[in-house]
Amino acid sequence: MAVPGSLSEFLSTQHRLVRVALTRVRGSSPRNEGTEMFVATGALWGTIGGGQLEFMAINAARDMLRDGMLHQDLDVPLGPEIGQCCGGRVELKLNRMRASDKRAAKERAALREEELPHVYVMGAGHVGRALANQLQHLPVRCILVDTRADEIDLCTAIVETRVSAIPEAEIWNAPAGSAFIVLTHDHGLDFLLTSAALERQDAAYVGMIGSATKRVKLRNWAHKHCDGQSIEHLKCPIGASGSRDKRPSVIAAFVVAEVMAELTSETAATALTGAIHAPLVGRHHDRKGRSA
Repeated sequence: MAVPGSLSEFLSTQHRLVRVALTRVRGSSPRNEGTEMFVATGALWGTIGGGQLEFMAINAARDMLRDGMLHQDLDVPLGPEIGQCCGGRVELKLNRMRASDKRAAKERAALREEELPHVYVMGAGHVGRALANQLQHLPVRCILVDTRADEIDLCTAIVETRVSAIPEAEIWNAPAGSAFIVLTHDHGLDFLLTSAALERQDAAYVGMIGSATKRVKLRNWAHKHCDGQSIEHLKCPIGASGSRDKRPSVIAAFVVAEVMAELTSETAATALTGAIHAPLVGRHHDRKGRSA
């Protein structure tokens, strides 16, 4: 069954569609090669970057639907000619979609969903729920974890939630390249979960809420109880932007920006590729991040 508001639902409910695909980019462009958008007469899904380029593509697609055209190629300079200042050049392919094209688009969307990076929010308090509220709109799979069912129940975001008596097990069984944000109600539990995330050595991001003092306490604790474990790659405090605003939504905004910067960096992509081909010995991670 199609998820409400999903691409699958859009493709199932719109009968006459044109797929707009960005097939070649030379120089600067608002989106990368492979980006696609789907245009109906009165609706659309996705974006190829906005601006005059997208306006032109939408109009061309709707002209195709009106005139019965099946295919069209566009070669567009992103400069003064169209009032867009990127300076590059893009090629677009526009195709009327058959049933087989819709099936292929759904399969591509499902594959992209499977490949989304996992972000584990370890703690469903005020900041944890604020993080979930923002992460639900981003291209990640957010999993909100807490030992307390009553706190999980307060989450209204459309994210995965897990009540876990042993939350460190969620970290052990997460996929390579995951991000872990630790902000539970207990400092001792924060230390345990942060240590578990650092021990993996394949996380794209490990952050713990707190202060410089809390970081020092964790360093001393890890040195004593975790065979001298290094916390060099730990972000603590998280979202340290210099803002003095302590509202959960503001803190969450800075943390989300920090996490997404790591998840979308070239370094993270390279590290993830290597981690996938060299999984941790003695631990099993499935694609969904569930315990095996």
